[in-house]
Formats: sequence, C-alpha cells, structure tokens
Amino acid sequence: MAKVTKEDLIESLAKVCCSKKEASDCLNALIEDIKKNLADGKDVVLTGFGTFSVSHRKARMGRNPQTGATLKIAAKKVPKFKSGKGLKDAVK
Repeated sequence: MAKVTKEDLIESLAKVCCSKKEASDCLNALIEDIKKNLADGKDVVLTGFGTFSVSHRKARMGRNPQTGATLKIAAKKVPKFKSGKGLKDAVK
C-alpha cells in the first residue's frame, strides 16, 4: 500500500496556491493549532472531514509478556479521530 507523506501534502498544496515554503508553513501551523487545541481539551471539527478529540483511558493492570509479571498501567489521555460523512463517502 502506498503512503502519502507530509512532504507530498506540502508539494500538492504548493501546486494549488502558493510557494513550497508557504505551503509548509501553513501545514505546520495547522498541525500545531490542532495539537494546541487538543491539549487545551477542545475538539477540532473539520466539517465533512472529521473530528479530532481527546479520549481518556482508565488506569488498568497489564502483563509483561516476557516475564508474565503484572504491572499497573497509568491512566492517560490519547488523541482520537472520528471520520466525517464526506470522508467516509470519498473512501467508499
């Protein structure tokens, strides 16, 4: 399966609207803004594309696969993405 990298996205964006440097700055600013809003506890909704949010995982007991010893896994927050209808329809 082929991959599209961040560099590929920058080049594609640069072809449509601006220089490669400006496209890189815009993409990096978008990514940083999404990270900042998620860190502040806000959901990021891109209508037709999807929603980025933060999910809370509870603390739980786990097992070390090498030794079999049980260990406590701490609670943590993890990023989550739910695709929107427009993205789901495009992938069909």
